[in-house]
Amino acid sequence: MSTTTLPPGQKQRPVSAPPRQVSDRSRSERRLAWMLAGPAFVVMLAVTAYPILQAVYESLFSYRLTDPTNREFIGLDNYWVVLTDPLWWQAIGVTVFITVVTVAVELVLGFALALVMAKALRGLRPILRAAILIPYAVITVVSAFAWAFAFDLTTGFVNNWFAWLPGISADTDWFGGTWSSLLVICLAEIWKTTPFISLLLLAGLAQVPEVLQEAAKVDGATWWQRMTRVTIPNMKAAIMVALLFRTLDAFRVFDSIFVMTGGANGTESVSFLAYRQTIARLEIGLGSAVSVLLFLAVVLIAFGFIKGFKVDLSQARGDK
Repeated sequence: MSTTTLPPGQKQRPVSAPPRQVSDRSRSERRLAWMLAGPAFVVMLAVTAYPILQAVYESLFSYRLTDPTNREFIGLDNYWVVLTDPLWWQAIGVTVFITVVTVAVELVLGFALALVMAKALRGLRPILRAAILIPYAVITVVSAFAWAFAFDLTTGFVNNWFAWLPGISADTDWFGGTWSSLLVICLAEIWKTTPFISLLLLAGLAQVPEVLQEAAKVDGATWWQRMTRVTIPNMKAAIMVALLFRTLDAFRVFDSIFVMTGGANGTESVSFLAYRQTIARLEIGLGSAVSVLLFLAVVLIAFGFIKGFKVDLSQARGDK
């Protein structure tokens, strides 16, 4: 066998892979996508950028709305006050707890509902999907009031219906303690937003090629093996989108807490803390600092999901 010997002092350079060619169809689709979504993107950027920049600016001042003449530039002192206050970390703990519990339960229930909708008879699918989506169509404040009335000590029916369960009696005050209040808040959030996740996961199920399922059946794979090795890996992008959107929404929970407890009994979330500082106490500087920290937390969550899942959405949709 002959070998090729390079002259002294010369090293063979690695040959890089040819650049990926973008087809004319993909180029035209991208151009059309920017033409359709571009105006809305610009408007949303303008609408969201101004409040964020205004909050960053106001957070650098000691500014109370009832005393506007004593406005004073203090730099990052507001952030130091917030981050060293135990109330902030308590609000973070409550927010993380609600987010983790609701998103985890909603993912399991939403996936089960998506499987039911995907396997339902063709004639029943529209009715079934409409019935499942009804809670998501209810306004969040209305949903929160409904759950608050249901678990109320005087007007609710939950205590009477479930008095046979251990720990529940006719005089159980669900909003009298921290954990019972958080339980009702989580139940309200799960009932309201599980249809949203199920709808996104149903779209992911529709993208799983049926030929892969048939091939797995021919190879003798069980239902669980097909689910874990065929279905879920092929809908990874849909799972990431569902978890990302729902996590960001759950981390900003406000309506249910405002209606049910008003932040009492240690149920104050980060969004409610920002509301209380800015609207109730009129501390514009501190409230703006809390809002900026909430925005940074949401950005970090989004970045972590995108990097953690490592999903190329262009490849997931079949872009070649």
